Amino acid sequence: MAKTETDAGQAVAREVERLRHEITEHNVRYHVHDAPTISDADYDQLFRRLVELEEQHPELRSASSPTQRVGAAPAERFGAVRHTVPMLSLDNAMSVDEFREFDARVRRLLRRDEPVEYVAEPKLDGLAIEVVFLDGELSIASTRGDGFTGEDVTANVRTIRSVPLRLARGASRPVPQRLEARGEVIFPRAAFQQLNAERREAGESTFANPRNAAAGSLRQLDARITARRPLEMFFHSAGVVEGAAFESHAKFLDALRGWGLKINPLNRICHGADDLIAFQADIAAQRETLDYEVDGVVAKVNSVAMQRRLGEVSRSPRWAIAFKFKAQRGQTRVRNIVPSVGRTGILTPVAELEPVSVAGVTISNASLHNMDEVERKDVRIGDMVIIERAGDVIPYVVEVLVAARTGTERKFSMPDRCPVCGSEVIREEGAAAYRCIGMQCPAKRREVIRHFASKHALDIDGLGEKLVAQLVERGMVTDLADIFSLTAEQLAELERMGAKSAGNLVAAIQASKRPTLARFIYGLGIPQVGEHVAELLAEHFGSPDALAAADEDALMGVREIGPETAREIRAFFQLPQNHQTLARLQQAGVEPQAAPRRTRGGPLRGKTFVLTGTLSSPREVVIDRIEAAGGKVTGSISRKTEYVVAGEDAGSKLNKARQLGIQVLDERDLEQLLAGTG
Repeated sequence: MAKTETDAGQAVAREVERLRHEITEHNVRYHVHDAPTISDADYDQLFRRLVELEEQHPELRSASSPTQRVGAAPAERFGAVRHTVPMLSLDNAMSVDEFREFDARVRRLLRRDEPVEYVAEPKLDGLAIEVVFLDGELSIASTRGDGFTGEDVTANVRTIRSVPLRLARGASRPVPQRLEARGEVIFPRAAFQQLNAERREAGESTFANPRNAAAGSLRQLDARITARRPLEMFFHSAGVVEGAAFESHAKFLDALRGWGLKINPLNRICHGADDLIAFQADIAAQRETLDYEVDGVVAKVNSVAMQRRLGEVSRSPRWAIAFKFKAQRGQTRVRNIVPSVGRTGILTPVAELEPVSVAGVTISNASLHNMDEVERKDVRIGDMVIIERAGDVIPYVVEVLVAARTGTERKFSMPDRCPVCGSEVIREEGAAAYRCIGMQCPAKRREVIRHFASKHALDIDGLGEKLVAQLVERGMVTDLADIFSLTAEQLAELERMGAKSAGNLVAAIQASKRPTLARFIYGLGIPQVGEHVAELLAEHFGSPDALAAADEDALMGVREIGPETAREIRAFFQLPQNHQTLARLQQAGVEPQAAPRRTRGGPLRGKTFVLTGTLSSPREVVIDRIEAAGGKVTGSISRKTEYVVAGEDAGSKLNKARQLGIQVLDERDLEQLLAGTG
């Protein structure tokens, strides 16, 4: 009897495994290859049978089963995931001329006269995601985040049917031990329109565009909501791949497809710039007929060996570029021009517009940047104007339709007093910007606090624009440190803030007390210090106190920090109120966490270099070699510079080095130093 039960159990297990394999194959054929081989009714019958067997035999359930796409129970908060290889952003080419400049630069760096072979891929307007497969099983999925650390959205990505829970296996393409596959999660247009219609009917707010719908769906704490949204994912690149190697990007994409990952069928190999420009025009012509949003074409050098030679610069690869479509335009009227006060006190003129739809997005405001721009374009209140979305994202006024004027239009002038606090507004000599000098301006305070709590700074979930405005207006928050003394009882008294929401916000505030040092520095809102510069400062100085004490020479000793940025940082920390804020943050228990500093030894230890001119290797490669040998590379020459490495067409830095008597090296001299023989 026992033997019979064992045999029956094994038979069920075999049937379950067979059904899983068969259903997975049909999922790949339907969602990845768009080539189903059975009817929906037959598929449903297979799926119901598998569900039935798993319910009868719960011991046979598996996380990689096709039935496990219903979504997990709500999570309290997304965890953080550090990317093994940073998810870099791409530089943009906004015109044919700019793309040709990119192609010429690639060929110059490769020392190549003949055309370069590119892989061209439609640039999807979705949410960047990395999915990690270990031995073929989906292990973890995360958002791009700041490029270095993203959010753990594994439970949500598991619900997307075009993402396999287990990679397809075949003798011709062994599954790698580790595959970090990257791509875009999108919301199909037809489904987006249906979703918005349902939300309108239910009295809920609608999503502005499919990208926002995709991002909102994927960032649901309750993955069961995500499971009800028809998201799709197209894969296009990789982080680390262990157990497989490819000589070209095209062959890598073929391998992804073979493993069951969805690749855009419009991808194409292009031979040279002319071929790629023609492909981009072809995709632009198809743009409105596609069932997903695209805003350009991504061009990638096909040869992996060439990619390695080209390397990266700052946060972008040299071997790829986003070749954007021409921005889309709309025509509307300027209802008013109002000054908006930013966190540094700068007043920016903003055009309030009669709402106009451009590329599916309703636009009601457009930045006019500064008064010089207002005067140059002669934008007046009441004017008919052409609005453009640069890169299909940022709206701005392209042109005034002067012929449409009726004589009722009015010129705008910047106010003498801040529209928020009434303090004097000044314009420094030679500057384009007008600035409110009020030390306690609520608008400045609001923007400073919003920036500090924003996603790429301390990421305090729930501390949004409207709530910050209430906190400032009621005097509950006068500087950054006040955030950490807020209580649930205080917050519960605010508009649209119940006891549960107040408790959640207090928990989020407390959880933000140990940010990375880079996020903390970025959150301070120092002029000229974005995310990348904050990373460099964090690595170099290791603590807020060390950064605050650094003089301009010390700051210019950091790679990529020039005189202007050094002056802004030094000026920021010289203000007594900023020192007081840092001290109060420390007293409130905010403890920025410095990343482990890289220790470097070698023949160049303690030596400071500046590079100038065109070198035979990509600049980032030279920098990495110098730093690996213990040296340091900075962007500007100072008294602490020991060597200037000069390539072809070296400019003013070479002249300055000679004037200061700093030793100038050519690349051969540098090689001798690196080898320890110089």
